Amino acid sequence: MFPHHREREQPIFSARAHVFQIDPATKRNWIPASKHAVTVSFFYDANRNVYRIISVGGTKAIINCTVTPSMTFTKTSQKFGQWADSRANTVYGLGFATEQQLHQFSEKFKEVKDAARLAREKSQDKELANTALSIAAPQFSQDLSDELQSPPVMCVNGPEDKLFRSQSADITLSSEKERIKKMLSEGSICEMNLEAELFTLQDSNSKLVAALHEANANVEQWKKQLAAYQEETERLRDQVAELEAHGGHGPSDLLKDELTQSLEELESLLKAKDEEIHILQSKKADYHEMEHDRDEAIRRLREMEMRNSELERRIQNSEQNLNNSLEDRDRMDSEIQRAIEILDIKIFDLNDLRQSLVKLIDK
Repeated sequence: MFPHHREREQPIFSARAHVFQIDPATKRNWIPASKHAVTVSFFYDANRNVYRIISVGGTKAIINCTVTPSMTFTKTSQKFGQWADSRANTVYGLGFATEQQLHQFSEKFKEVKDAARLAREKSQDKELANTALSIAAPQFSQDLSDELQSPPVMCVNGPEDKLFRSQSADITLSSEKERIKKMLSEGSICEMNLEAELFTLQDSNSKLVAALHEANANVEQWKKQLAAYQEETERLRDQVAELEAHGGHGPSDLLKDELTQSLEELESLLKAKDEEIHILQSKKADYHEMEHDRDEAIRRLREMEMRNSELERRIQNSEQNLNNSLEDRDRMDSEIQRAIEILDIKIFDLNDLRQSLVKLIDK
């Protein structure tokens, strides 16, 4: 009944921004919805053909907005934009780090809004096509209801009790079905949180991998430069030692000072390159930690998939039980109808017998 979550809703775009909501009292001031920049993502539900904007802060959803064709994203400054959500009766504001990020989000909003408009037009065409098929449907159920609500006949208490028990079982199954659907919706919220987190981790991971590749290339280049600097340093040291051994004066002292200064500059450059290498090595440790977080998120996502599968199985069982109960109720209705017809025939026969007896008595 409920498809796999990857088939149901997919992230199609993500950006980081500070989230604000309009003050419901003044309708002028902005209230921060997050203490720091959070991930704001566009999701697409392929089954329902619906687009949503979702942002999760901690354990709660800061933004859960269904995109409609009537929505408009307005840029109010170089790094700030806003749109109104009539269903939530609020206005959302997003503050981006750069003007380029704001432009990308605005373009994606327009693209999603056009897609939502096309989806609504298609759904309206389907509704118009299906309207003609359901015009005459209520008449049959009304006739059946009138027959069942006809004056009661004696000796039908047993089937009525069975019908009451069937309706009670139907209500119980319906409540169980609603409870499982609620559990499944809560599991879907957790899935969306994990999907947003995994999407952010994958984005950060790709950026970090690119930075590491570039850093590794720079490290190899710097190693070659370091080797050349070390050779130059050794050569200069040999020249200084040779000059000191000769014990020359005048111009030799000036050359010695220049060589010493060059040697100090090379040593300071070597220290700076060593520090950069240490920084890159620390970034590698951060990359391994990011990989661990990604694996943990994937593990949690798989656990949620297993839980969803179990809930779907339970819902299917409940639906099967509900269908069986409805079939039992229909069968019992048919038995009651046959009993009513038999009683009508008996009453008609008794009425004929009574009229015959009256005629005999009159004679």
